[in-house]
Amino acid sequence: MQNPIFVLLLAASLRAVAQSPTPLTARLDKVSVTFALGANGQPSYTIAYGQKPVVQPSRLGLVFQDGQGFDGALTLTGSEVKDVDETWQPVWGEVKNIRNHYQQLTVHLRQKAAPGRRMDVVFRVFADGVGFRYEFPRQQALGNFVVMDELTEFALPADHQAFWIPGDYDTNEYLYTKSRLSAVDNSAQVKSSTEIAVRVAPDAQAVATPLMLKADNGLYINIHEAAQVNYPAMQLHVDRASHRLTARLVPDAVGSKAFLHAPAITPWRTVIISDKATDILASKLILNLNEPSKLTNTDWIKPMKFVGVWWEMQVGKSDWKYANSLDTLDAKGQLIPTGRHGANTANVKRYIDFAAQHHLGGVLVEGWNTGWEDWFGNWKENVFDFVTPYPDFNVQEIRDYAKAKGVQMIMHNETSGAATNYEQHLDTAYAFMNKYGYPAVKTGYVGRIIPRGEHHDGQWMSNHFVRVAEMAAKHHVSVDMHESVRPTGLSRTYPNWMASEAGRGNEYNAFSIGSPPEHETIMPFTRFVGGPMDYTPGIFKLKNYEPTGKRQMHTTLAKQLALYVTLYSPLQMAADLPENYNEHLDAFKFIEDVPVDWDDTRIVAAEPGDYLTTARKAKGKDEWYLGSITDENARQQPVKLNFLTPGRRYQATIYADAKDADWQKNPAAYQITKQVVTSKSALKLQLAPGGGAAVSFKPL
Repeated sequence: MQNPIFVLLLAASLRAVAQSPTPLTARLDKVSVTFALGANGQPSYTIAYGQKPVVQPSRLGLVFQDGQGFDGALTLTGSEVKDVDETWQPVWGEVKNIRNHYQQLTVHLRQKAAPGRRMDVVFRVFADGVGFRYEFPRQQALGNFVVMDELTEFALPADHQAFWIPGDYDTNEYLYTKSRLSAVDNSAQVKSSTEIAVRVAPDAQAVATPLMLKADNGLYINIHEAAQVNYPAMQLHVDRASHRLTARLVPDAVGSKAFLHAPAITPWRTVIISDKATDILASKLILNLNEPSKLTNTDWIKPMKFVGVWWEMQVGKSDWKYANSLDTLDAKGQLIPTGRHGANTANVKRYIDFAAQHHLGGVLVEGWNTGWEDWFGNWKENVFDFVTPYPDFNVQEIRDYAKAKGVQMIMHNETSGAATNYEQHLDTAYAFMNKYGYPAVKTGYVGRIIPRGEHHDGQWMSNHFVRVAEMAAKHHVSVDMHESVRPTGLSRTYPNWMASEAGRGNEYNAFSIGSPPEHETIMPFTRFVGGPMDYTPGIFKLKNYEPTGKRQMHTTLAKQLALYVTLYSPLQMAADLPENYNEHLDAFKFIEDVPVDWDDTRIVAAEPGDYLTTARKAKGKDEWYLGSITDENARQQPVKLNFLTPGRRYQATIYADAKDADWQKNPAAYQITKQVVTSKSALKLQLAPGGGAAVSFKPL
């Protein structure tokens, strides 16, 4: 349970000021936010880090469909400030305890033109940033209302370096561009993209969040949102001349943004700030802005590692579909199999055997159910029913076999974008999982969303993903959502929503140009800021793994191991084929050992786009695991081991790039060494171009 361990209200009482003059300020340590109401009645805010401006005067407000939104002159009716300091424990995660310490400023506003309409702006100031949102109290003058635009701005003081992807309504699966804000132009990137079903926002200067920024004055700034519920995702329009960012909400089919009813709240707009890159990755601001768990019993939620019938289909060894066409029938009217169907009973048992042998918790199977012959590009509503297996997939036999081996099966539900169809089958689908012992499900939403005109990142789908998490929780099923809206910390509120895709994962190395070596050093500062990702690391066959022979992984084998530490997920896949792991079982030992749930995490060294070194302490054990990765440049990474328990000796097993390793020329070259270390020791890790290192520390 995510109950606070202790709650200490530092303020003896709330400080309320009726008809308060502006500006109003809240601060904690170096971070401060100031609210002001201009002479024209327009609200604005600023953020500072010490003496350095982070956000200059920036507009606040919302436009309503009826023309009576909070975009005109407003009157300040009062404000309160309170201090909160509490600690809570996540069900799973990167640390055992999370401190939630902030100063809150609540500003009460009403419309001059319609005095009965009221809105609050709530700011929470943490030591590492700010969150703020709009709240609409229950009021007679405001019932149902439609948000057409959000006027929130982030006026940046300079032309920062940015790590960004286009603001697409339906996908986040882009490569990151590193450029100054003044150079943001996503039209070329979208136009050249042939890898994803693009339905980009009609704005060449719109970027998605999380947006990572680096200022020339040494500040690191991350802009995102938290607790995105009953509201569309926020994108940011970049004014290249002024460096002013303006909120852009993903629309519905008729151009509206959000349908709300007072009392109502918007998601938190978040700005994480530090003069150290490592602090951005260590921040728990977004989790803290989410509500505590809605689940009263969470004992059934179990992080796990798994293998699966998936990568072999990505690389063309087998296929999802059972037959070439639904029209291909034999004399008895039965489908004629292609002979390439991957999700067959014998093949699945092979994966179960491997998982059992190497102490992996689960096996994922894609393509087990009927419908794959006619699913892609047709955008039909009834392609899948989520309970009917193909003839060569014996559900009962596989369940019994897996149970006997101590392995759990992971369900796969591809919807082909037909979210309405999935909602109609949710209860039946999850009852089916309960019957056959599936504790987790990987969902998919490839293609255009049905209902037609809705978008993956719009309000309707944001609510759909929450409905899926809620229904899954009723059936004690954990969820890994693919093609979903990017995470905003909702794993705190729905801890069975354990992972999402919502980004460009390892799979792009199977069917496209792949991702450059810097990609995994950027992702923790962008996509992972909102929550865990199913990145599918652990590919060992780095070349000649698909029919053309032209593609290869853009990492070394040692870096694939390091990703299990640097890219966090409580559901972590060992994505390659058993036969490829069997050729390197000494290296696979790290995947077998590395946990997926942690008591502590230390960001040892980090720079977005260049390198990252992370150390984590296993849940309930005095064992540490470290991952270190680099971009295309070779690098020597010193690591002080002061995170180890003082006075204890540990055996460090180091899985490192060989001296001649190189992601292009010699990616599979690695070496494994062991040495005894203490908290006073230090390591010097030699990282090859596109390489990495993984280290386990076990007490002697």
